[in-house]
Amino acid sequence: MVATDKFKKMPETATFNLSAYLKERQQLCETALDQAIPVAYPEKIYESMRYSLLAGGKRVRPILCLATCEMMGGTIEMAMPTACAVEMIHTMSLIHDDLPAMDNDDYRRGKLTNHKVYGEDIAILAGDGLLAYAFEFVAIATPLNVPRDRVLQVVARLGRALGAAGLVGGQVVDLESEGKTDTSLETLNYIHNHKTAALLEACVVCGGILAGASAEDVQRLTRYAQNIGLAFQIVDDILDITATQEQLGKTAGKDLKAQKVTYPSLWGIEESRVKAQQLIEAACAELDVFGEQAQPLKAIAHFIISRNH
Repeated sequence: MVATDKFKKMPETATFNLSAYLKERQQLCETALDQAIPVAYPEKIYESMRYSLLAGGKRVRPILCLATCEMMGGTIEMAMPTACAVEMIHTMSLIHDDLPAMDNDDYRRGKLTNHKVYGEDIAILAGDGLLAYAFEFVAIATPLNVPRDRVLQVVARLGRALGAAGLVGGQVVDLESEGKTDTSLETLNYIHNHKTAALLEACVVCGGILAGASAEDVQRLTRYAQNIGLAFQIVDDILDITATQEQLGKTAGKDLKAQKVTYPSLWGIEESRVKAQQLIEAACAELDVFGEQAQPLKAIAHFIISRNH
């Protein structure tokens, strides 16, 4: 595969400081998210939305969106509204996932879950509010120098990643599989390709689309994102077994308690680690054509499998 002149293959000799990069981008995202949703009347719903949206976290999804846009020749300003929208959608999914009717968890990111603070009724509405506003924010806040057809593509991709063809569909199959010890690898892959990887894929691909990525580059970005998405979930499954509640910021051992089939339950912990590593290597290979510009995305991929929470 021949690299374009714009992204000519260069030797990756420069040392890339991922820790500093993540810290800087995380702060940019925190500021943008804080400004995106000010408190208004009725205060309770805005406070509930902000409580979960600003509860911390690694901000991997919005950072992936920004990094991809920059790699493809775009700017942070072009991608920030979409990056914020992705985090709003992700936060909605966490609020709803923690509800008693779903995963029934009391803690998220080391804090009480939204329904434990505001009640189930407000928590449901806070998730709905974040979901609706995510799409509005992409439409109204994306700079006018970004062609509107790209913005429309982003809205469509986010909708697909979230709905029955994406996150919602994966969640349904996940709920149906609880307590079933005969869940196949095919079903497990379906759950996590939709529940976890679909939104990660949207983060990456939307960042590329905003910068004007070609159809061929979108395919590369898609394969990269699908691989890191599955690796992300495998690591999550491992951490549910090996990490403490303090490290995770949420209840540990929940998969075992809920009798969920996980990658470690099918493959064992060591084999799961090997599979995750293979996925990350395959993901990074997709980005070789972009040379040094791909360093942040490659480093984030390796960060995903080395994290302890």
